[in-house]
Amino acid sequence: MNAIVAVDKNWGIGKNNDLLVHLPSDLQYYKEKTLGKCVIFGQRTLESLPKGRPLPGRDHIILSDDPDYYVEPRKGYACDVCHTKEEVLAKAAEYQAKGEEVIVCGGASIYELFLNDCDGFYVTWIDHAFDADRFFPNLEELGLKVTWESEPQEENGYRFTFRKYERV
Repeated sequence: MNAIVAVDKNWGIGKNNDLLVHLPSDLQYYKEKTLGKCVIFGQRTLESLPKGRPLPGRDHIILSDDPDYYVEPRKGYACDVCHTKEEVLAKAAEYQAKGEEVIVCGGASIYELFLNDCDGFYVTWIDHAFDADRFFPNLEELGLKVTWESEPQEENGYRFTFRKYERV
């Protein structure tokens, strides 16, 4: 599995259940990396999406501790609600067996829960420190290496790069 996340220079990822900053290029990058794939979300993160609905063009696995939680899937795509990490991993394995990439998409507790199950991390690294209340583990401190990095970009007054971290 892989994960995708946008972080600030302190590895902050969000505040008040929202993104730290909206960068159209990052949203486009996110779409390119996840479209047609299976994504894993926590219930609160899914509910923070527009209209609280699954993203179009992707199968979803949602982790919820609510036994009655139900999500209406998008037409043509699955939306599986699981209640344990083991259920999520079993469902992810079904997608992987069909050759589908599975990408962990957050939030913070979901990233932490599946960190050791991911081999690669698509990271939008924003060269700014925001007032975050949710953080992603510092992959460099964990010994992961940047195996690809885009040219620096700037949008809405913020400099950022797209990076791929991998276990090496």
